[in-house]
Amino acid sequence: MNFIKKNSILFLLLVLAFVLCTFSIVYKRFDFTADKRYTLTESTEKVLNNINEPIHIDIYLQGDFPAKFKQLQEATTNLLDEMKQQNGEISYKLIDPIKDLPNLDTLQQMNCTPSKLNIMKDGQMTEYLIFPYAIAYYKEYYQKINLLVENSGTNEDEMLNNSIENLEYSLTNALHKITASRAKKVGFLTHHKELAPEEFYRFQEAISDNYLIEPFFPSDSTAKGLTLPDIKRMKSYDAMVIAKPRNPFTDEDKMVIDQYVMNGGKTLWMLDVVNAEMDTLYRSSKILAYPIDLNLNDLLFSYGVRINNGLVKDAKRNVPLNFVVGEVQGNPQIQPFPWMYFPLGIADTEHPITQNINPVKFEFPSSIDTLANKSVKKTILYQTSPYTATLSTPNYVSLDELQLGMSDSLIQNYYIKGSKILSILLEGKFQSAYAGRYERQEIPNFKSESEANKMIVVADGDVGKNQTLKGQPLELGQDKMTKVIYGNKGFIVNAMDYLLDDNGLISLRNRKIEMKLLDSQKVMSEKSYWQMLNTFLPVLCILILGFLCIILKKKFLR
Repeated sequence: MNFIKKNSILFLLLVLAFVLCTFSIVYKRFDFTADKRYTLTESTEKVLNNINEPIHIDIYLQGDFPAKFKQLQEATTNLLDEMKQQNGEISYKLIDPIKDLPNLDTLQQMNCTPSKLNIMKDGQMTEYLIFPYAIAYYKEYYQKINLLVENSGTNEDEMLNNSIENLEYSLTNALHKITASRAKKVGFLTHHKELAPEEFYRFQEAISDNYLIEPFFPSDSTAKGLTLPDIKRMKSYDAMVIAKPRNPFTDEDKMVIDQYVMNGGKTLWMLDVVNAEMDTLYRSSKILAYPIDLNLNDLLFSYGVRINNGLVKDAKRNVPLNFVVGEVQGNPQIQPFPWMYFPLGIADTEHPITQNINPVKFEFPSSIDTLANKSVKKTILYQTSPYTATLSTPNYVSLDELQLGMSDSLIQNYYIKGSKILSILLEGKFQSAYAGRYERQEIPNFKSESEANKMIVVADGDVGKNQTLKGQPLELGQDKMTKVIYGNKGFIVNAMDYLLDDNGLISLRNRKIEMKLLDSQKVMSEKSYWQMLNTFLPVLCILILGFLCIILKKKFLR
């Protein structure tokens, strides 16, 4: 009897040892969460299955940083463990860039600027310097990955939650781009007095990490614009950006662009149809805003939109301008005033393009009307508040309007036009503007309808323009007068990613993960209790187990 009892205990110990050894070798995690936060999406699995050579990822989330951001580190490593399980070619390493100076130099060379976080610790405000980046290496290529989503006006809890929600998209998108057989190419039209290089520098810099960018010139330098041979050349570009043209488009220009769209080319239109410039207004205090005829109405009309020749004024959501109101001992006294002609773009609905970015600054925008077109889905990206007025043009715009104030009576009597569309996404099968016109006979292999396609129309040419200071370009979206950085860069990057996303990865940005955050006040008040409990409870449990083992040994082995 004693022999059976001894062998039974030995057998159980062997089984337990086998189970422990198996789980230490084999990685498997079971996801019982409601939001399936630990389960890879189908889009991610598709990208991982296409990776056939080693990829190594250095994660710079090691070192001294707030305990809350340990969650970001843990979420990152957990996600990469899942990816490793799906594809063994993936490996990663955690690095402390502060202690490892060569890695710090590498980050600086890759323009990875650190984030400074002021966190309350032990009753004192403590500043932490963290590098929330990862670098993926594949063959001779590398891809920078920003792991932290920083938005003005959000606290560290919201920032952390947004970052973890965005994590799968950031990593998967980077892996897809670094392993793609061909980098996608973005062209910029350059022959209608579009934005100058110094005004467009930050736009191009923002997307150059992910795409090849090139200016697109007409093939015939003697012609006024694009010619029919340019249709074939333009097809080699995955997307085309039309950024604040000032000269009208010729009929041949429009025919080339139209057939580019019909053949699947993506387009980002940023158009000013009213001439009103802030630099001129600062110099003269009053300007005449007048309409610009770009000769694009029929083209955009066929795609389902129309841009109105007027300026939009938003009484509730707008960008403030600094204005000198007086002088004290030779020092000018500056006060911010709401500038209604600069609406602030705040997304009213969730969409991958507008999610988790700062409000977008618009400068003297017009409004967009949508037209009936069942084959094209229209998604409003940004619109004004309901307290909106429109200014027909030609008309005067004066800085004196800054000091008029925003009384309730003025808003109720004047700002009554309702919300106006500033930016819109069009998706579907577009109809050619030349489908019923004789010019189609001049176009070889003419197409009257596109396959499923996308375009974005913005009724403001300045949304992708960076300001300059002493000849140097500022950050895209930064206001040199107020120093505020708006979300224009995030909007432009997301817009290009959405247009050029063929794998549905951008949908990962809509993923919602509910973080179970601790009550910080309760943590502080009960800190000592939980420290004592976590220190002595494990010791007490071990003593009890030891005592039980002694009793069981005496009972069964005597």
